[in-house]
Amino acid sequence: MTPIFYQRQLAAYRRRFSKLRQGGTQYGKAPHKPVFLLTLIELIERNEITENRVVITPELVASFKENFGLLVTVANKDDFTQPFFYLKNEGFWFLKPKAGFLLDTYIRSVQTLNDRLDYAYFADDLFDLLTHADARQQLKFTILDTYFPVTKTAYEQVKQAGRSYVRELETYLLNEREMPYRQGIPLTDDEETRFVRGGLFKKLVPKVYGFTCAISGMNVISTDGLSLVEACHIVPISVSGNDKVTNGIALCPTLHTAFDRGMIGVDEQFQVRVSPALADAISSPYNLSQFHGQPIRLPFGEIHYPRPEAFAWHMKERFKR
Repeated sequence: MTPIFYQRQLAAYRRRFSKLRQGGTQYGKAPHKPVFLLTLIELIERNEITENRVVITPELVASFKENFGLLVTVANKDDFTQPFFYLKNEGFWFLKPKAGFLLDTYIRSVQTLNDRLDYAYFADDLFDLLTHADARQQLKFTILDTYFPVTKTAYEQVKQAGRSYVRELETYLLNEREMPYRQGIPLTDDEETRFVRGGLFKKLVPKVYGFTCAISGMNVISTDGLSLVEACHIVPISVSGNDKVTNGIALCPTLHTAFDRGMIGVDEQFQVRVSPALADAISSPYNLSQFHGQPIRLPFGEIHYPRPEAFAWHMKERFKR
């Protein structure tokens, strides 16, 4: 991109960013699109989006909700799916559905949208601009000056302080103590907030266990960095509402299924118990009985240890005797 073309493209997108189509609400024009665009720029700046394939992550949803809380002073609801879908009407944001799905109508549920979306992407010339720090800054301040002149200073102060809702939530889920971060935190326990918390739980539990199955010791990581070890709730989230790592254990998929179905359990001394109701082929190298009585591998840091009371609940309510 030549310097003259670069400046022309930047000027064109600054104009487009200042004239976003905003739906009307009882509180005035909907602020969702500018908040969403600002969030995408922020994640590119933090290298959390590194290619022109944007997927729905807990960090993206949480950052949007945090920024909405920091910038919007009226009572609009911070619906993430609304701008993610409707930004495509601006002509520079596109949605690629997974095979067998269409994304031609608005989907309110973030989980359903995530299940049907392969990825979203910018127009190539816009993404190219967003890889340049100067362009990002100019586009960011175009959004702030146009849509949030009253709250932009407070927003910038929070960002410069280096605190964030995502980090605060990770600290909470890791059972670690830190001074509470008040500004911008979504207070409602809506579906999008549960998506964020559930997504972080799935990432943090394997991490504190060193991506190692607590029972089998399996540790398999693919070349693209994905681990086969899964985060398993000890007491189901539907029962406890608890998604801290202390209500989790890292298990390989087979043992995760066996634990959920009560074929295996863990007692309060952190020793594995195999159900006597299980018909297990002892001669098979994959039999579950081989783990009976052995201690589980605990996560690093006692603060992350699973709660014995959670295992006691599982042994009482799920384990097949």
